[in-house]
Amino acid sequence: MVQSDIRYTKVRWLLTIAGVFLYVGDIWTDIVLAVKYFQEEQYVWTGFTVMFILIGLLVTQIFSYAWYWDDLNDPLLNPEGKKEISDMSKPGLVVLHAFGLGIFTRYYHLLKEGFQVIWMKSNGDGVDKLREVHKKLFCVATDLSMLKLFETFLESAPQLLLQLYILLGHNEVSVMQCLSVAFSFCNTAWSLVDYRRCLRRSLPHIREMPSGLPTAIYLLYKICTITSLILSYSLLLILSIYTTVALTVLWLLATIWTHLLETKFCSGRSLEFLYRAVVGVILTFTFFNVKGQDTKVAMTTYYIFYTVINIMSPSLMALLKPELQTSTLLLTISGLICGCSVLGLVCLILYYVQLHPRRVQCEDDEVDGLGKETKSLARIKNFLKP
Repeated sequence: MVQSDIRYTKVRWLLTIAGVFLYVGDIWTDIVLAVKYFQEEQYVWTGFTVMFILIGLLVTQIFSYAWYWDDLNDPLLNPEGKKEISDMSKPGLVVLHAFGLGIFTRYYHLLKEGFQVIWMKSNGDGVDKLREVHKKLFCVATDLSMLKLFETFLESAPQLLLQLYILLGHNEVSVMQCLSVAFSFCNTAWSLVDYRRCLRRSLPHIREMPSGLPTAIYLLYKICTITSLILSYSLLLILSIYTTVALTVLWLLATIWTHLLETKFCSGRSLEFLYRAVVGVILTFTFFNVKGQDTKVAMTTYYIFYTVINIMSPSLMALLKPELQTSTLLLTISGLICGCSVLGLVCLILYYVQLHPRRVQCEDDEVDGLGKETKSLARIKNFLKP
């Protein structure tokens, strides 16, 4: 019997299906909303809504294809030098990703292979063989969760900011806008927890994140801090559209910092630059450990800046637009920013002081039986750490 901490379970398989529905729902509501804006001749909103959808799709397809290519050329994952991986040839991979089906292809293979392993009876494979199969499933799931994390911060989070700006600043409320905001929010929350749990099950030297309270506290920390920051950005955008310039500068600073850390995530130099630019976007919305090192100083600096932004945005709104000082909307948004900021920081401190799983060093053969590191595992090790 495979140990429970490395077993790809039926619950995990069902949650993967839930992730597909959230992903599809998020994109579908955004597309419908873009069509609605176009029909109403609001071409600026149409353009931005479509732009975020396309950026998220394009970047995830690029990385998905690059990772398939790396795995195809990995002597450990493909020792026989086959011209296909996951039943797909190189031309087939190009066509699938050109039509934006990279993530769906990964979902299909994960659900198919997971079904064969956990829903069908075992053919008498030994414990070591089953451990290797379950470990492979988690590596596939982690690759998918990394792509979803890219999509979340390139599409869902900016889309959430855009729609909140339209709702709050232009008094335009529709059912599709509310659905788009709801799906973007849920997709963001899902991708954060899904990535963290997959990551910790894929790396041999890191303990699994326990279910229950630790997961709930981590989710609250991330969702509260991201929500308060997006609301603050929305208020600043309402005050001045030139806030977009400030957000661009923040992205550039985050990208430069990531570049100075000399990340080594991708096999190609140009792809590494794209990765650093994407990390810059992610850091604009939330903090991640870029290189898996001690980041107490960087995290403290980040959340000091985060606190300043959350104090400054409602204060400037009240000072520069005094007619809104008694507005129910402003008071509600300010209350949400304050409440989410405090709760998020409390959950952050509680999680990292009391609930954060510590590193556990294991021998390679205790984990994967190979004693060697595949490109897939190297990719996971070099990605963002929560």
